[in-house]
Amino acid sequence: MRLLFTGGSGKAGRHATAYLRDQGHRITNLDWADSDVPGIKTLKIDLTDAGQVFNACQAYADFDELEPGQGVPRYDAIVHFAAIPAILFRPDNETYRINTLSTYNVLDAATKLGIPKVIFASSETTYGVCFADGLKQPDYLPVDEEHPTVPQDSYAMSKVVNEVTARSFQARSGIDIYGLRINNVIEPHEYAENFPAFMDQPELRRRNIFAYIDARDLGQMVECCLQTDGLGYEVFNVSNDDLSVGLSNPEVIERFYPDVPIKTEMSEWETFYSNKKARRLLGFAPQYSWRDVLNAD
Repeated sequence: MRLLFTGGSGKAGRHATAYLRDQGHRITNLDWADSDVPGIKTLKIDLTDAGQVFNACQAYADFDELEPGQGVPRYDAIVHFAAIPAILFRPDNETYRINTLSTYNVLDAATKLGIPKVIFASSETTYGVCFADGLKQPDYLPVDEEHPTVPQDSYAMSKVVNEVTARSFQARSGIDIYGLRINNVIEPHEYAENFPAFMDQPELRRRNIFAYIDARDLGQMVECCLQTDGLGYEVFNVSNDDLSVGLSNPEVIERFYPDVPIKTEMSEWETFYSNKKARRLLGFAPQYSWRDVLNAD
């Protein structure tokens, strides 16, 4: 496919674009900074400027596309990952403005220009646990896509608004728009660097609901979305299959969630951040685990 990928220079985007490149897709990265991923062309852009977004969605990917003399090819899909990535990077109102306006502009351009699919990054933070003031427990476990999304912070608020905006654009246009509620993204080198501390202090993972998503498996998730048509508007949790701590599922419940209702049965090491919907509708099948690294050592 011919893909536009916003935010491909970021932590998640670097790995996702590399994965998609290896699947044979042609990718144009829209970002403030160049990508360091070989084979990825970057067009520098301010996504809060609607004119720049519309122009980028109708631009040549590189000079070779001039040769056929048939005009600018249409993009097959947009993957929208660009955002201020969390609270405390920018003032709250600026985080909210940039994240909501850039998403509106991407969706507006895609639907008006006839681009048939948009995949956008939502967040685990929409469930209100990650950036809550004080202790906030999930309403139930495992957390699935039906869990209420009532966060307190500007970043998660922007992601909830983006989901509502995406649903409205899908209703207007009928194209496929899939939102990915991405859990804490872990790069391969971070297993050895960070996970020993998580084994010693599992409470460090409470705000992430003891879950994670390997950056490479996130790339696979995007590919699953690209290959699955006809779902209309959907949101999906994105996580790996296991917990991000050495404790078992029952042990974490006993220690951290003794009063939280259990909605469905879970296996001994199963994530509390359910990815079953993505498995069922998209064929998502995570391949990586911190256990492959730490157990090997």
